[in-house]
Amino acid sequence: MNETLRAKLVKLAEEDGRVRAELAATGELFKGYNAQMREVHEANADELQKILDEFGWPGEPLAGKDGAAAAWLILQHAIGRPALQRGSVPLLKEAVARGEVPAAQVAYLEDRIAFSEKRPQKYGTQWDWGRDGRMHVWTLADPERVNDFRASVGLPPLTRLAYEPEGEAAGMAPADWDARQAEMEAWAKSVGW
Repeated sequence: MNETLRAKLVKLAEEDGRVRAELAATGELFKGYNAQMREVHEANADELQKILDEFGWPGEPLAGKDGAAAAWLILQHAIGRPALQRGSVPLLKEAVARGEVPAAQVAYLEDRIAFSEKRPQKYGTQWDWGRDGRMHVWTLADPERVNDFRASVGLPPLTRLAYEPEGEAAGMAPADWDARQAEMEAWAKSVGW
């Protein structure tokens, strides 16, 4: 294991979590893509790209369990880097085949990409606000088989398609759903989705 690499990845993910928690506490996290959060995601994506260029995917044998999980989190949050997310799918699949990371990581990434591209998702891991102020599972490619797909990667069954947010997201539904959708689409287009 490369302890330096592990520590670096964990530190990057911790910074993501720290900023996210601060913004969630003030409610700023839920008012569009916050500039401070975006800066952390972009900086972390830059660092992850350097790691991928040097080592390939940092699976558990190279980065430890927490380092590999941190790399995956950084990738999931690299929403402004379509090429990085798309290009990492084969790397993650290879790491899964070698037993270096959980198969669910590929499922989450593929669903995240589908969500960003406004395509139906396979595994039901991505959620978004609905017009009714509740969270809804993003469009499913095959609702009848979603739990089979989830089981194939070690995810529990999808038991609900919508819910009333609690905790930090409670009461944070967008006031103007249409405006939020337009803002999200404009941003996605601007970064290459």
